[in-house]
Amino acid sequence: MTDPALKEWYLRYVAALNAHKLDGLDEFIADDVVLNGDPGTRDDVVAVLNHEIDAVPDLHWEVKELLFDRDRIAVRATNTGTPVKEWLGVPPSGASFEIVEYAIYRVSDGRFVQMTSLHDSADMLRQLAA
Repeated sequence: MTDPALKEWYLRYVAALNAHKLDGLDEFIADDVVLNGDPGTRDDVVAVLNHEIDAVPDLHWEVKELLFDRDRIAVRATNTGTPVKEWLGVPPSGASFEIVEYAIYRVSDGRFVQMTSLHDSADMLRQLAA
């Protein structure tokens, strides 16, 4: 894919996440994928996302920076939400969070084959427990 095509494709992926439409993620994620260095499957990714959205129904990703290098995508995004169920060991209190996520993806045959993300969990927990 060219950079403009890859950008459009990635933004459609984020739109699907924000719409919480996870049943169509096979368009974006390969059957087998490496997740933060560990082998996994698309079903593993969807299970994690379903768990997060169940606890944080207004979970939202906002892309702030997006860079491309051949088959790699680097992203800086802001994640926001308000848990309505216990999440990450913290009971719901009405507190919201806003954190920065950094992610790097590798794309092969039009789908993610590697997905790596990093965010400050301690900062998120501080916000939720405040």
